[in-house]
Amino acid sequence: MKNKQEIITNFIVFEGLDGSGTTTQTNLLKANFTKKDIPCRADCEPTKSFIGKAIRKVLKGEESVAPGTLAKLFAADRHEHLYNEQKGILTLCRKGVKVISDRYLFSSLAYQSLKFGYEQVLMLNKDFPLPEHLFFLDVPEHVCRDRLSIREELEIFEDTALQQQIRDNYLKAVSLYADTGMIVHYLDGTLSKNELEKIIWSLLI
Repeated sequence: MKNKQEIITNFIVFEGLDGSGTTTQTNLLKANFTKKDIPCRADCEPTKSFIGKAIRKVLKGEESVAPGTLAKLFAADRHEHLYNEQKGILTLCRKGVKVISDRYLFSSLAYQSLKFGYEQVLMLNKDFPLPEHLFFLDVPEHVCRDRLSIREELEIFEDTALQQQIRDNYLKAVSLYADTGMIVHYLDGTLSKNELEKIIWSLLI
């Protein structure tokens, strides 16, 4: 990266294809921090803010917007997620709270660039600070497809035909930030959730 982005100490992000287990590992890590009496908060993107709620309507197919609109909504939601003075990521992390986010800007590069253009999405996110730790749960597309098959309702990007392209975009996005100082962990997402939980915990303590 040409821009040296700030690294946020105490900020941890999980990324991966839909069905890779990011939500499960976010919740397990939160539970482990809580057991050790380490202050923490588990979040996700899109957030539960009014912007995040608008995004979820689009993802569920309830609203239709121009491709650039969705990418810009995600960037606005992320800005609020980071910089809200009371409950933003920066505020909490600077107080020593571990903030775990299920998805962050790497998801925007992987998903929104399908319809809006990689460089355009990158420009929207280029100034956001980076997590101290990024965990990428790498799972083959066919495994994610099997996991998604049990869901009653799929979002617009959970189309199995898109998963290879999304994975390629993910790998491109993560490699783009390789020299920033962010610690990147590539993990085999086909391992059991308990095996992954133990590996992740060992990498953080």
